[in-house]
Amino acid sequence: MNLKILILPGDGIGTEVTGAAVTVLKAAAKKFGHTLELTEGLLGGCAIHKTGSPFPEETKKLALAADATLMGAVGLPEFDNAPPSQRPEAGLLGIRAVLDVFANLRPVRTYPSLIESSPLKNHVVTGTDMLIVRELTGGLYYGTPRGIDADGGAARNTMSYTRPQVERVTRRAFRTRAESPQEGDQR
Repeated sequence: MNLKILILPGDGIGTEVTGAAVTVLKAAAKKFGHTLELTEGLLGGCAIHKTGSPFPEETKKLALAADATLMGAVGLPEFDNAPPSQRPEAGLLGIRAVLDVFANLRPVRTYPSLIESSPLKNHVVTGTDMLIVRELTGGLYYGTPRGIDADGGAARNTMSYTRPQVERVTRRAFRTRAESPQEGDQR
C-alpha cells in the first residue's frame, strides 16, 4: 500500500511529538511492506511566522491531496493576545472545517500502576475505561454571534449545533462502541 501522508509538525512540543511519530510510522511501514509519500506543511504559529496565516492555502491543498494527515500541537504564548483569526488555533479550526473532521475520540482509562497519580479518589476512578466522543465542527469554536461590545460592557460566545452535526457524531459514537470488543467478548 502506498500512503500519501501530510505531516504538520505544528508548534512547540508538536514538532517533537510528530518527529517521533514519523519514526514509528516509517518503521511500521517498513515492517508491513507499505510505502510512504511524506510531505510537510505549515499550521499554527510557525505558519503565521512564515506566511502570515495560521492555515496557509498551500497547506490546504496538501491536506486535500493527502490520504492522511499527522498533526502536532499548535499554539505559542506570543499569540495569546492576537485576534482570534490570527491565533495559531485558527489553523486547527480551518483544517478541521476543510477536511470535515467532526469527531474527536478521547479514551479515558485507569491503569493500576498510575492510580496513585490521580487527583480523584482511587475508588472513584478504579476500573475506568470509557471513550468520550466530542463534536468538532460546531459549538463555541464556530458559533456566531461572538465578540465583546465596543464599550466592554458585554461579551457573547454562541454555542450552537445543527441536527446533522449531532446525528453524525452520535452515529460515530455508536459505531465505535459496536466495533470495540466488550468485556468478556470472545473476539
